[in-house]
Amino acid sequence: MIDMKKNNSDKIKELQKKNQENQRKYTKKREDEEKKANQLVHQMVSKIDANPHDYHHYYDLATLLVEGKDYEQAEELLMKALGIFDQSSEDIKDTLKFGLGNVYYAAQEYDRAIKIFQEINDDKLQAEAYIMLAQSYMAKGDNKRAMVFALSAQSTRQKDPAVNEMIGDNLLALGNFSQAAEFYDLVLTAEPQNGRANFNRGLVAMVADEPFESYFKRANQYDPAYFNKGQKKLKDIEKFIQLNGTKKAHDQHGKKD
Repeated sequence: MIDMKKNNSDKIKELQKKNQENQRKYTKKREDEEKKANQLVHQMVSKIDANPHDYHHYYDLATLLVEGKDYEQAEELLMKALGIFDQSSEDIKDTLKFGLGNVYYAAQEYDRAIKIFQEINDDKLQAEAYIMLAQSYMAKGDNKRAMVFALSAQSTRQKDPAVNEMIGDNLLALGNFSQAAEFYDLVLTAEPQNGRANFNRGLVAMVADEPFESYFKRANQYDPAYFNKGQKKLKDIEKFIQLNGTKKAHDQHGKKD
């Protein structure tokens, strides 16, 4: 006769052992990543010490600190750099400001990020600043203002799929479905394997009563995480279509009467 208790106990022990091993691997991987990040930070600090008049080193170190979610130190470093390079050319100051704006954006301090990005005038960074302003307003849920800056960025980046997708996302949020479709089509011409754009183009096609299955199929194939996350959006659109259909039927009935 098989001893079921012993059998289950062995399975539990085996599972615990596996979990412990996975935990050890995860901890080791995280420690290795932290060690590597610390080494890179140390290298950048050494570069600043060796050449404190090269603004690139401050920007690069701040970027590393943001990647490590050390926003406070990154902010402190760039504020210090803006003091050091106070008498430098506008493009140097704007580069450091752009870095500072990115720190605030990463830390989800969107109002502070917006204030900094609006101060940037350098031609080479202008489009990037507009993109970050659009993203900051999108993060705040202000799609109308986001659209203004997304379109400003698009004036010099007409074929940039990231910018066109951002415009499509804002138009979708504002309920301008036919216009959103145009921008998603531009994105998919450049990036047919863009799962996000395929999913949102599918939503637009549903509203327009166009074939949409192929878009969702590609979305699920190329970005299953976004596809699964977007199921609430899908339900909201279905609800919108049903309500719209009911309203149309009601209006037509009213006209007949």
